[in-house]
Amino acid sequence: MSRVLKVGLVQTRTPATQAGALAHVLPLVREAAEAGAELIATPEGVNILQKDRTKLFGQLASLEDDACVLGLREAAADLGVWLLIGSALVKREDGKAANRSALVSPKGEITATYDKLHMFDVDLPTGETARESALYEPGDAAVIAEAAGAKLGLTICYDVRFPALHRTLALAGAQVLTVPAAFTRPTGEAHWEVLLRARAIETGAFVIAPAQGGFHEDGRGTYGRTLAVAPWGEVIGKLDHDEPGVLIADLDLPQSAKARAAIPNLKNARAFSGPLQ
Repeated sequence: MSRVLKVGLVQTRTPATQAGALAHVLPLVREAAEAGAELIATPEGVNILQKDRTKLFGQLASLEDDACVLGLREAAADLGVWLLIGSALVKREDGKAANRSALVSPKGEITATYDKLHMFDVDLPTGETARESALYEPGDAAVIAEAAGAKLGLTICYDVRFPALHRTLALAGAQVLTVPAAFTRPTGEAHWEVLLRARAIETGAFVIAPAQGGFHEDGRGTYGRTLAVAPWGEVIGKLDHDEPGVLIADLDLPQSAKARAAIPNLKNARAFSGPLQ
């Protein structure tokens, strides 16, 4: 029996304040709802992007108190849609920061959260450096959540480079892997699409990846190219630019089971010992 889930993937160029971020993203969320999306997903850092650590920490609030998150929860309830806040940069109870996905029901309630597991600590060939671990406390658990009749496996951005996480989510029943992101422009151009397609093929799952795009108020540049990939690895929707916008895609959920039956690698995997050192 076919079950087609219409998703709306929102591509943003998030400003450096929560109020500015909410004003920026709300019209795009409404546009996705008007197009019939049952599940709408936003990118990583949709509530604020600010490279200056002092300025960022001075503005962070808890997930429950963040102005942008509260506005998005109200929008989900008003529009009657599921909304994945791809991630919000928030303050934890212990005073540390977290990069946190939040799934919001059509009643405006947060039904699941996921803290980014893998920190992007890197020195790029361009000379650019990133030390995410200096800003955020990583999560320690994989998360499956149900929304609009689909099982979602929650991930964030750099997590896409770690196949074991996505395999774990698929084995737990995820039909759709969510990869909200704020990819850098050099790594995005080189790796964004191929990584997303690889994760879909390896797991037999849909992959939806709403992205940040363009040059932001805080000076960073992000790649955009929001993408939706089917379980066989074919791209079923793409914003081929870095401008704010909305991608609508239809996910025929039974295709996940069909792909896994055709290529049963999840079942065929075997334990093995490591090489001798």
